[in-house]
Amino acid sequence: MNIHNYLHEHFPGLTLEPPLFYSWPTGLRFEIAKPGSEHLDTDNLEQMGERTTSLFKAVFEQDDDVILVTNVFSLNDSPPPKTNVFLKYIKDKEVRKKLRVERLDRRFDEEEEAVTHRFSLQCKAGDIRYRPLLMAICHEDFKHPTRILKNRRDIGIDIYIVNITRHLIYYLYDDRGCDIISAEKIPSFHFIIRHPLGSLSMIGSRSMRFS
Repeated sequence: MNIHNYLHEHFPGLTLEPPLFYSWPTGLRFEIAKPGSEHLDTDNLEQMGERTTSLFKAVFEQDDDVILVTNVFSLNDSPPPKTNVFLKYIKDKEVRKKLRVERLDRRFDEEEEAVTHRFSLQCKAGDIRYRPLLMAICHEDFKHPTRILKNRRDIGIDIYIVNITRHLIYYLYDDRGCDIISAEKIPSFHFIIRHPLGSLSMIGSRSMRFS
């Protein structure tokens, strides 16, 4: 399924860009890293790993159909970006052959234009090596060997995992937090809230009603 057609049908008017939590009327925001800790502290690494994977398991079943979306954005004069997201974190080579690439142009202000290179792939949730991918996202703003963009400070990246079976979007924006938004609102969020998340605490909610 094309990501544009899916969003038009289930998330009308939504653009996949930060801040996702404030761009849709129903969402949850969770804290990921431990406030005040050094990024590479052992307890902080353990908490980031536990919280990101617990949320992923709450949102996705292995057989759920998903679209993995990677937006790489830069200024017009930047060379085309390279990303190893799909090569490194999608298990099956045959699945990777379905990768779609498109260029989206938009203007920041009167003087500066931005280019977004969007990579999207429909697959099963079980096709994703999600644990190392989520930790790589957490490390993206730090000097760490798993950083996706390495030393390219002139470009940025956002990764969205769209559950087209349950109509949920999982967006780990960096080590600070994770947003989850729902098209179906109450039913899907009941599934998340009732899933055992250990010590993970919700730090934001929008238009939530629980019975």
